[in-house]
Amino acid sequence: MKNIITTSIALIILVSLGGCKKFLEEELKTELAPSNTYTSTYGFEVGSAGFYALTRSEYNTYGEGGAYIHNGAAPYEALQAATDIADAINSDASLMAFANLTLLPTERFVSTYWNWAYSLIASANLMLVYSEKNTNWDSPTDKVRFQAEARFFRAYAYRTLVYLYGDVPYVETILYDFKLNFTRTPKAEVIGHMVDDLKFAVDNLPINPDQVKDGKLTKWAASHLLSEIYLLQGDYVAAEQAALAVINSGRYGLMKTRFGVNKDKAGDVFNDLFLENNQNRLGTAANRESIWVLQFQFNVIGGGTNSDDWTRRAWIPNYSSITGFALADTLGGRGVAQLVPMKWWTGTNGTNADGNVTGIFGATDIRNSNYNIKRSWYYNNPSETALFGKKANITEQTWFSTKTLFPAITKFFYGRAENLSLTGSYKDRMKFRLAETYLLLAEAYLGQNNPQKAADAVNEVRRRANATDVGAAQMDMDFLLDERIRELVGEESRRFTLVRTKKYVDRVKAHNPAIQNKVTENHALWPIPQSIRDANRDAPFPQNPGYD
Repeated sequence: MKNIITTSIALIILVSLGGCKKFLEEELKTELAPSNTYTSTYGFEVGSAGFYALTRSEYNTYGEGGAYIHNGAAPYEALQAATDIADAINSDASLMAFANLTLLPTERFVSTYWNWAYSLIASANLMLVYSEKNTNWDSPTDKVRFQAEARFFRAYAYRTLVYLYGDVPYVETILYDFKLNFTRTPKAEVIGHMVDDLKFAVDNLPINPDQVKDGKLTKWAASHLLSEIYLLQGDYVAAEQAALAVINSGRYGLMKTRFGVNKDKAGDVFNDLFLENNQNRLGTAANRESIWVLQFQFNVIGGGTNSDDWTRRAWIPNYSSITGFALADTLGGRGVAQLVPMKWWTGTNGTNADGNVTGIFGATDIRNSNYNIKRSWYYNNPSETALFGKKANITEQTWFSTKTLFPAITKFFYGRAENLSLTGSYKDRMKFRLAETYLLLAEAYLGQNNPQKAADAVNEVRRRANATDVGAAQMDMDFLLDERIRELVGEESRRFTLVRTKKYVDRVKAHNPAIQNKVTENHALWPIPQSIRDANRDAPFPQNPGYD
């Protein structure tokens, strides 16, 4: 599997997207070369596993387990910094250029996402080419099923590229001739190809989610993503139809009653969604809200590593550096507070921080309960007898200076008693879930100037959270963006959402004081990696506006 990924990587960076025919024709009989592997259904299953591995590495950091690309703080954090939800105060140096809007084309993560996306695209194109050559299938439907997977992942990779860079080269096959003259394909054209890929995936991926392994794609995952891409395209009627296809399929439902590993313990159903072992549809949890789940499970082949998903470290305060605290799995394990949630949406209630900020949650909304946003912290180190069991207050200093205590999003809590200093999270991650499908539907209705139907869609999500219904008069894009925070904070790539809804600058100006006077429309895109432009010496490859 790693060799298949390596073969794909050889084609990814713009200077090498063209490939070399001699390289591709080598007969590596003892290796997982494409010409050896893509000769049977089993071989295509191996290649398919590579797609999922590459997708998981989107959240990777220091390169463990073959996820080669990051070697710094998790780049996921760069998609939350410089938005309306989190500060990156005195954080990892690799994040600060993103947070401060001082980004240069030479910044590491600028190339990281470019390389990651094109590696996935190259792998998808490789499978598509060899699927046309292979005649040895176990089932007559195998060919289109693997092609559907490949086209889904190709669209998924281009999704990242167009959100971050705008116009990017569109490559849909293996290029045998070495190229140094790529051009930037207009974003609208790339999105059109993504729609075509996802429509093919909808038509050819498995229909019944109960008959696929945990983490494997179905047509409903493709429909969910297709709804989002139609929104990006501005086709709101089609986005509505794609979202409703999932909602009305009868295959999924919002989880409204307690379930899973702690259903008989204190908590609430929203918290249940994020407890370890509760993410997948199959098994004892039977989570019918999950549409696509990335598999990071601890100590399982094909699961996670210490480097795979650092999201919890990003959002959890550095509490263990306070005298009186010890690392604990119940407190989320080891946090380093790369991202600090902003007061305007969390509010200051239950803290001793400055101001009297109400936040965006209603009084009855369970998504604001202490099970889901932890505001009550108690000293837990029994060796500190004078402090043990007493409450530690969240103050202005602990929140924004030392980053040791603040309202913490518990959906990313993860720890293991046998190794509390674990860096990664081995908890499976819901990539698509039905609550977001309803919010995509609401966005489609707003695009059609139908706030009442948008409110109806949002209220499906709010009722599960025991929040009061919203009416048409309240329903606009800002309310919907607030609702996405209440429901999806940390799960979504916030930058993507703000760019898609064309609210990036407005929301940053309204809610991010650190950069509100600096942000411009140019900051909605990242720069093209300088290494790519330097390599493309035989054709102009213009930089995005605002970057040298």
